[in-house]
Amino acid sequence: MKNLLKTNCFDISEKIIIIGSCLQNMFPKIYQELEQESVNIYEVCLEETHLNMVITKIIGMISRNNIKEIKFVTVDKSPHCVQLHYVVKELENIINLEKLHIENYVVTNKGLIKIPIKVIGISKNLSKLSEYLKEI
Repeated sequence: MKNLLKTNCFDISEKIIIIGSCLQNMFPKIYQELEQESVNIYEVCLEETHLNMVITKIIGMISRNNIKEIKFVTVDKSPHCVQLHYVVKELENIINLEKLHIENYVVTNKGLIKIPIKVIGISKNLSKLSEYLKEI
């Protein structure tokens, strides 16, 4: 596993996995599964790194290489890790992501759970989320 912010933007491959740094210790079996998918796993801790630094780094990686797939994986319920999923929404505002396949997952005791981009978008908008919850 490599530190996202310490990785050279040219030293990446077509498929990268970006994880919350605590995932490996909290869910070692899931981490081992991810290693089977790609050896290019990058960790970042949003408790110690500002989200904007992560966004800028990923833009640099995308613009310099032929990345085709990015997978974001974090531990569920972490107020810090959830920010990693917001990177996708910010990237959409800055660059064209049409050629990239991006997936978001959280890990629970039940395993990997895929999170649709629509869920990520609405989770950033607490007023819309509140309205939605009133309806159910």
